[in-house]
Amino acid sequence: MYKRVHYFGTILFMCSLIYLVRVVFTEIFDDESALVDEWLDQNDLSEYKKLFREYGISTLSGCGSPDQLDRLPELPAAEEKRLRRAAQILQQRLVLRQWLATHRLQHTYSKLLSLDVSSLEDVYWLEDSTARHVLDPKDFGAWSAARQSLPTGKEALQTLKADLWSAVVKNSKHQDAWTWGGMLVVSVSVCGLVTLAAMTQPSLAPEAKHSLLQYVTGKYLHPPSCRVEWGWTEPQAVGETMCFTVHCFQRNGQPYPICDTDELTVAITHGSRKVSGVGFNFWQVTAVIELGSGDPAQANTARVKFTVRQAGVYIVSVMIGLVPVAGSPFRKWFTAGGVEARRSRVGRAHHALVFAARHARALHVHPRDHYDNPAPLTDHESLQGFSIEISPLGGEVDESLSSAATFSYDSVNQRVSVSLCFERAGLYRARVLYRGQMLHNGEFDCIVLTASDTATVQRNISSKRHNICYEARLLSGKPRRVLCCISPKQLTLKDYLFKFIPKRITSFRLCPSTKLILKPSPAGAGPGGSFTLEDGVQPQLELVSAERDLIAATFTQLLIANCGGEDTFKNKQDFFYSEIRKAHSRHPHEKLAIRVVRSELLRSSLKATRHFAVQDWCKNFDITFQGEQGVDWGGVRREWFSLLCGQLFDPKFGLFVSFHDSPTGLVHPNPDRPPHLKLKHFELAGKLVGKCVYESALGGSYRQLVRARLTRSFLAQIIGLRVHYKYFEQDDPELYLSKIKYVLETDLDGGDSVPELYFADDVYDSSGRLVETHDLLPNGATIRVCNSNKISYLDALAQWRLAARVRAETEAFLRGLAVLVPDNLLAIFDENELELLLCGTGELSVHDWRTHALVAGAGRDWERVLAWFWAALSSFTTEERARLLQFTTGCSQLPPGGFQELNPRFQITAAPNFGALPTAHTCFNQLCLPDYDSYEHLVHALLWAINEGGEGFGMI
Repeated sequence: MYKRVHYFGTILFMCSLIYLVRVVFTEIFDDESALVDEWLDQNDLSEYKKLFREYGISTLSGCGSPDQLDRLPELPAAEEKRLRRAAQILQQRLVLRQWLATHRLQHTYSKLLSLDVSSLEDVYWLEDSTARHVLDPKDFGAWSAARQSLPTGKEALQTLKADLWSAVVKNSKHQDAWTWGGMLVVSVSVCGLVTLAAMTQPSLAPEAKHSLLQYVTGKYLHPPSCRVEWGWTEPQAVGETMCFTVHCFQRNGQPYPICDTDELTVAITHGSRKVSGVGFNFWQVTAVIELGSGDPAQANTARVKFTVRQAGVYIVSVMIGLVPVAGSPFRKWFTAGGVEARRSRVGRAHHALVFAARHARALHVHPRDHYDNPAPLTDHESLQGFSIEISPLGGEVDESLSSAATFSYDSVNQRVSVSLCFERAGLYRARVLYRGQMLHNGEFDCIVLTASDTATVQRNISSKRHNICYEARLLSGKPRRVLCCISPKQLTLKDYLFKFIPKRITSFRLCPSTKLILKPSPAGAGPGGSFTLEDGVQPQLELVSAERDLIAATFTQLLIANCGGEDTFKNKQDFFYSEIRKAHSRHPHEKLAIRVVRSELLRSSLKATRHFAVQDWCKNFDITFQGEQGVDWGGVRREWFSLLCGQLFDPKFGLFVSFHDSPTGLVHPNPDRPPHLKLKHFELAGKLVGKCVYESALGGSYRQLVRARLTRSFLAQIIGLRVHYKYFEQDDPELYLSKIKYVLETDLDGGDSVPELYFADDVYDSSGRLVETHDLLPNGATIRVCNSNKISYLDALAQWRLAARVRAETEAFLRGLAVLVPDNLLAIFDENELELLLCGTGELSVHDWRTHALVAGAGRDWERVLAWFWAALSSFTTEERARLLQFTTGCSQLPPGGFQELNPRFQITAAPNFGALPTAHTCFNQLCLPDYDSYEHLVHALLWAINEGGEGFGMI
């Protein structure tokens, strides 16, 4: 009897063991099949899941193998192409993963994918400086050695890829070779060991999470058994805080109490696939995970909360221990919210619009929601919400003019068209509203001309002689007759010497910073009228002319032509790049070999390019470092740009320096440069910046950024603006706090207690000895500074210290820049926009930002506002983060070491007021945050401050 029981028990145990092994291997195969399904979902090929199963393609290597795909039935041409392309990318990734495994670097695979390295070709151009920031220090040596071992020849590289792919396929076949017979042999072989395991229930391996008994009974957390419950219905509008619940279960179907050690992760991404198909460009959304609940019945739940601001499809990946839950990844659709008037805008320049009488002209209104998403109009009532008010300049609203405007909706481009037609010539003020609230840039002047005046303006614009002159009377100062001369670059005022010889008085650049302000004319005053010219730097001038409308219309049309249409940074950038490409369209972008020495980079680069003409600078540089092996597929060229920019603009090198070791680290041309640095080095710096701009205009992988933190005054001189004392606040904070601020706030007419200041500046050498006293004006040492002329004194001081002392260096830099970039094109940008154009926005890490920021404040309310701030920063776009950094520090670029090297450190302090806009002190890199009643209010205030209040310089 005992033998029979023992025999029966053995058989029962063997059957249980076979079943267990079958379950384990089935789970392995199911996981592999799940990976295939996930790959199909990621490539929008979900409809082919059943087809892949029917033809036995159940592994990733099979998906990436052309031979396996040939077994499928014939598909439509477009679908076939898309499937083959996805398979090719998958094959490249599997080869890369196999190559990493051969060098024991397989754990770095996901980090490399985050850098868009998804093939062996990408390994070539990944710079060591970039890899060093991402890879662990212990892995960097092995990575560098593995990268150096890659063959440089294309044939050798193809051979290596073929060998690696064979290894991938072979490993896959080894997995498929496990049959029921193999399982039985394994079961019998390990019978004794498993018996012991079943009795003692230890882990099967030190890294295993479940014992054998748990596998048999199913008492373990099983991600495929977990399910997600969504707390909203689709489509959902953006802006709300969304919440979904993850219900966790064991394999046997029982609830599983989730905890931190179970490694529940949620990744929410929104983005589009790159054109090249090599990788993805994702927009990451920060999510908050709350595990369990106070109710024991809800211990198996995890609540996930997140907020989205950009409309579109979001991919929600829910994983437990790197294994996706049932149905993951999920696709969730979020739509734009309702139309927000303060976000919607009229597609126009910021200046007046020119109309011809009795000729209709269409304007385009771009509806936007609260988060700047294009807001489609879903019904006729939404279109009826748009209205326009038109009035004669300085007069009341004319209902007959307003009612003549017609609105229509273009659903394809998601914009509203407004057709305006004026019966009579004159000046009008228009205001575009949505449900009674004016749009973001909805107020503008309309210059309506007669048919003959319209023809005159068209002749002025198309004329190549640019001698457009009109008589006017200058009212500022001593009234006198002057001549207004307009060209595509500037508006010049000329006086009459001896009443018939024109002599230049002043000029205003034809750029967005120059404002021509029209004033209403009194009734019965006759033709023409008065207008004002100002650029924020020179004294404001008021003029009156009988041909005022022609002057204003010509000025406006030339300005719009210079800016390329709508006066937004994106539009300016697109227009600028198109003009650059057009200017050099006849120069081919073919390869040009350049050989340089790494140890003498500047000297060898200057020597290699000294005889280059414009067509040579337009070519695609093929860089070779002497004594080094490597094929320049773009990475070597980028490294050369980065190293050369770093050397030229490094304050330690001496060509550019900071003012008085300024903690802000902004660099300026050095008037006291070492003797071995000549003007030709500034010219090379200008050519290098121009080359970066030209390469960026070509787009794609050619894009190059200038790695430099340039002072605002130097950027202003590049675009032709006049410098003034306000630039000291960002460029030379020490002088601003010690002198400029004192002069502004002190009563200089206060008597003997006030120190005497004169229109002169003392110049000292590096050892502190007085070299000279420079007169800021003729005989300036004898002109005392008082309240009435202190602004003139500060501006003269800025002209001397920021511009005149480095005039030769600046002109050399501009000569180099003008080789590739016409100077008139740069005039459409302001200083902040020029920096974004040259240096880009960069990738600002919120983690790095938060780690090294100094926070001053206390209390629950402050902690709540601070938490909202970091959450808002995580949801900002790359450009918005750069704008915030620029708003606070005066520069959108960080030092090479990131926020850790920013000096002074980025500071966040509590402001005493409630609900106001945030303010910043660029001298201290300090952001002052008021208290707000909601997260949405804080986000709105931040975006308003950095987009609308980020220009100019605020007083402390």
